Amino acid sequence: MDMNVETAQTPGETREFQAEVKKILDIVINSLYTEREIFLRELISNSADALERYRHQSLTDAGVDAESPLQIQIAVDKDAKALTITDTGIGMDRGELETNLGTIAHSGTKTFLSQLAAGTKDVNLIGQFGVGFYAAFMVATKVRVSSRSFRHDDTGHVWESDGGGVYTITAASGLPRGTSIVLELKEDAAEFADPERIKRIIKQYSSFVPFPILVDGEAVNTVQALWTKSKSEISDEEYTEFYKFVGNAFDEPLLRLHFDTDAPLAIKALLFVPKDNFEKYGLGRTEPGVNLYCQRVLIEQHSKTILPEWLRFLKGVIDSEDLPLNISRQALQDSSLVRKINSVVTKRFLKHLEETAKNTPETYETFWGDFGYFLKEGVVSDFGHRESLGKLLRFESSTTEPGKLTSLADYLGRMKITQKEIYYIHGSNREAIEAGPYIEAFRKRNLEVIYTMDPIDDFVMGHLAEFEGKKLVSADRGDIELPELDEDKQDRQQPETEQELDKAQATDLAAWMKGVLGDRVKEVKESKRLEGSPAMIVNPDAHMTSSMERVMRAAGRQADLPISAKDLEINARHPLIKGLASLRQTDEFFARTVAEQILDNAMVQAGLLIEPRNMVERTYRILERAVGGAGETPNKVESDT
Repeated sequence: MDMNVETAQTPGETREFQAEVKKILDIVINSLYTEREIFLRELISNSADALERYRHQSLTDAGVDAESPLQIQIAVDKDAKALTITDTGIGMDRGELETNLGTIAHSGTKTFLSQLAAGTKDVNLIGQFGVGFYAAFMVATKVRVSSRSFRHDDTGHVWESDGGGVYTITAASGLPRGTSIVLELKEDAAEFADPERIKRIIKQYSSFVPFPILVDGEAVNTVQALWTKSKSEISDEEYTEFYKFVGNAFDEPLLRLHFDTDAPLAIKALLFVPKDNFEKYGLGRTEPGVNLYCQRVLIEQHSKTILPEWLRFLKGVIDSEDLPLNISRQALQDSSLVRKINSVVTKRFLKHLEETAKNTPETYETFWGDFGYFLKEGVVSDFGHRESLGKLLRFESSTTEPGKLTSLADYLGRMKITQKEIYYIHGSNREAIEAGPYIEAFRKRNLEVIYTMDPIDDFVMGHLAEFEGKKLVSADRGDIELPELDEDKQDRQQPETEQELDKAQATDLAAWMKGVLGDRVKEVKESKRLEGSPAMIVNPDAHMTSSMERVMRAAGRQADLPISAKDLEINARHPLIKGLASLRQTDEFFARTVAEQILDNAMVQAGLLIEPRNMVERTYRILERAVGGAGETPNKVESDT
């Protein structure tokens, strides 16, 4: 449309706004919008709606004016501090101009005000000339709307107001089809007479409007709204370019999910998983990267509500035409609907991950290596999706090769028929776990143990609690009951003095050690599962593993509290324990030192030793005793207690 077309006007008719309209204008101009730039999004949205209505009309009415291309033109005049927004849409005759621009000034005014006051959640004004249009007065001292209907018999009219008490409507000839809005900008809104500022606003809010937007003749919205197209129409290259645009990225995405659904809600989504997780590199917490749209118009950039926080690594777009919005489009009114969208999209993405794991396991393992932490965070924080997330967890185990991962479902497939629980144990690495005392009994019984080597893993297992009806149990629990082996039965038939301390000796030694160690342990007892190690720490609390306690202390939640009392299990068949039983009879002072060292060694293997000074000093005393020389009677060594 040529914005310099000469028009002829007849004297206009001036009308006074109703008191309710003045009130609404005051609300819109001063209260509704937190960002003044929103006015441009509203006006472009209205223009796009007028163009869409004209396109539909042209399909059913062969007599419409088809001369002008369907587009939105924006002209900026820095000197005059003016902004003009023109569309070649369906246009308005006098009656429509009054009705559309005066909707809230007539029968709908009181209803609108009552809805606003009551916080009613079904107000949806997208694409309507109404409250969105009046946002123009946030930046303009005067607004002039020139419009001519697509019907050939319409001559066109001009609507004009300063947002105060009155507006005028004047007949005008020579207008082309469509609508042109001229804003005479306020002094403090001169920034909107800068074409670069206007382009940035369009790229932020209106990049995917389905009609060309030209600023001083230059096309601005050059990226297509791919999520609205069929997947068969989109090439991999187009997907990649779109990802780079919405994700502010330079590489290709690792995964993408493009879907749409009509039930229970109308949702179109195009989501991407980046190749890199920058949180992993210590570059700070990732901000949400999914933008929320309604009919291609941006509602919330980098939305913090439309997906759970643990999916903050995703980039892309979610568009739902079912979204009821408040007047400013800046806050979603119906939180229950937001939760539904959140749930639908999250479930669909988790299903996509499950399909990826099944069909292209190498790609999923790559994803897990970079983004598995986020899924673990989801298990801990999101009860609603915990079961689905459990299927996606991956760990090493005692039956996998180093570096190879397994799922909980695969673990179940390898379980013995009589096994009722899934076992796991935490360690800093695989070597430390396999050198420790906790898996000895499981290895001897050919029971698989999952290795949790990430500090958050035990919290994940604790929150997941069970998988497919099988409880998840930490191998450092004190109440684990393992099946008895045939060789254990045979050992009991042999003379006990050849194999282990007898029951009375073991009980007596345990009681003595408890007396020596005092409150540092809750209980000392003979172990039923130790094989090659002399002792180990076990947790009497089934809900708090040693690694969980260590993480909480490191996070500062219990940094000033002593470690909770643990049980110490001793191996009555181990030479060190049998030797300790003899030593306490001949040199109790030194035996006390050995008992304390056994406890600290077990604490180290459990990852719980916090202050090593006493242990180091005691170790030196034991070494001094060891190198005292044959035939030499060493001095008695005082215990730490």
